Amino acid sequence: MSSPFEGKTILVVDDDQDILTAIRTALEDTGATVCTAVDGDAAVAMAETDAPDLVVLDAMLPKRSGFLVMDKLMRGEGRKPSVIMITGNAGNRHKAWAESRGVDGYLSKPFRMERLIESAEKLLSKD
Repeated sequence: MSSPFEGKTILVVDDDQDILTAIRTALEDTGATVCTAVDGDAAVAMAETDAPDLVVLDAMLPKRSGFLVMDKLMRGEGRKPSVIMITGNAGNRHKAWAESRGVDGYLSKPFRMERLIESAEKLLSKD
């Protein structure tokens, strides 16, 4: 059986270089193509050119928040990527807001990388 990550593109967006590197490394091990962005504007530009299957998106970003990035992704042309939002903000208000905007998954930092991989695998298996 082939991996749900095979032939998939994942865009990882976070302004913390350590987190970005850790997530990219973990996802590259799955066989997916992984691209990264460090701010909201770069994320939107990359999503438009790379058409990712999945976006791992930090809620708090420079230039354009994760919520604004997600709104733009959901309004874009063509197939919509799945979105896993990651955030350091504790509390349910952000989660409820993210879910109302259409995120497919939500993880609070710090999280175990296995949880991210499992969430990604579930979402990519649906395609």
